[in-house]
Amino acid sequence: MPAIRQSAEEAVRRIRSGSTLMVGGFGLAGVPLRLIDALERTEVRDLTVISNNIGTPGQGLGKLLNAGQIKKVIGTYFTTNPDVGEAYHAGKIEVELIPQGTFCEAIRAGGSGIPAFYTPTAAGTELAEGKEVRFFDGKPYVLERALRGDVSLIKAHKADELGNLIYYKTARNFNPLMAMASDLTIAEVDEIVPVGSLDPEAIVTPHVFVDILVTE
Repeated sequence: MPAIRQSAEEAVRRIRSGSTLMVGGFGLAGVPLRLIDALERTEVRDLTVISNNIGTPGQGLGKLLNAGQIKKVIGTYFTTNPDVGEAYHAGKIEVELIPQGTFCEAIRAGGSGIPAFYTPTAAGTELAEGKEVRFFDGKPYVLERALRGDVSLIKAHKADELGNLIYYKTARNFNPLMAMASDLTIAEVDEIVPVGSLDPEAIVTPHVFVDILVTE
């Protein structure tokens, strides 16, 4: 089935308060900014956001944070936005830090139907506290749970009318993994082209993982 084409405002109506939301991007590269802006204009609250970082002050996911729409953030670093630290110390949000490689693998596992995996990263550190540790070949490995979302908001460069996606250079980042790891994937794209226009070898995300396409 072809992906549905909707406006950003129509697409974010699928998101409910209390949802777990995956959002692509690294810094502000590859971030679905139009979708975030549309979501800020809704009454949706209490979101758990899984994203590498929470934008910058007043930009990207920083808008949702300042609007009080985020309850918990799960990511790898938040130093690009000091508002995250202030909100955490004020008791306004929960923060869960995950090493970046583990973060990637947890999303990949979630999209592949793998519930958990062992990794040596974070063994013996505060990030491993409360988690199961097993020894393989004499080395400690931490059990990490997979990550999945109710909705993924991703950014791609081009889509064909079916929903096959290609990305622009490093703006690709976490977007392909997140497209696989939620019940609903909404892709913000720069352009939609006819089927057959994209080089099959350049397609990164097959249309089977994409539910909605947004261009404006």
